[in-house]
Amino acid sequence: MLLNKRIPASFIINKIKFELVYVLALSLLVLFITERYQKQLPEMPLTIPAFIGTAISILLSFKLSQSYDRWWEARKIWGAIVNDSRSFVIQLQSLTNKGNEERIKKIALRQIAWCYSLGQSLRGLNPTEHLNGLLTNEDLNELKHHHNKPLALLQLHGKEIKELKENNQLDIFSQIQLDNTLVRLCDAQGKSERIKTTVFPETYRLYLHSMIYLFVVTLSISLKEVGGIFEIPLLILISSAFFLLEKTATHMQDPFENKPTDTAMTAIARTIEINIKQLLKENNIPPVAQAKNFYLS
Repeated sequence: MLLNKRIPASFIINKIKFELVYVLALSLLVLFITERYQKQLPEMPLTIPAFIGTAISILLSFKLSQSYDRWWEARKIWGAIVNDSRSFVIQLQSLTNKGNEERIKKIALRQIAWCYSLGQSLRGLNPTEHLNGLLTNEDLNELKHHHNKPLALLQLHGKEIKELKENNQLDIFSQIQLDNTLVRLCDAQGKSERIKTTVFPETYRLYLHSMIYLFVVTLSISLKEVGGIFEIPLLILISSAFFLLEKTATHMQDPFENKPTDTAMTAIARTIEINIKQLLKENNIPPVAQAKNFYLS
């Protein structure tokens, strides 16, 4: 997640460097053609590139809006995960009978592991990373049989709650409350996976890029009287604004791709770990996640 810090110019330029190279090559080509065949080419009124630029602006506005909706939904989902993870542990502590402290600790640490595992899984990374000291050997062996590791951890939660009820350590109403919290956690996982697997149409990006290049060509022809020394930098500057907005939208539309613009799932999981371990009165409290330069992962 990008922070309110100075973003390096190299990061910004690196995102559109290939597009700017294409614009430069296209501008030079159009400049060569307009100078060589100036008499044969018809006049290109500025209203044509202005019309295309307006259309691009409308399409970019729509894409930015839709992309931000996906990014914000992802952040709301992980906000709900923070709330439900805290509630889950507090419910275990307040609803179970005395003498179950070790079992509550085991479930609470597994919940921390679930948060880390879900974040890693959504980013396409190793879902069992960051789980050292959080899961028992029995739980780790159980995970080996499952493709969806976070879902397997929720299943282990459900079995543990069922055993507590069967051993008369929970009454039926307490079990229902805990099950409802588990359902919300499973729902949050499903919503995250839906965003991850629902691809924003690639054709939209291709059409938008094509229109930007068309805009560069028509504007270059319209500005043929300006001269290449001023025309080419102007074209690069204007087109870079369009490409940067398009790149911003493209990155926001995929909030689980291990990029600086991602939802800060690892940092959120660390916050959950700190909160839960403090509820358990543990001593080995990890430090708050620190930003990497200008973003938080």
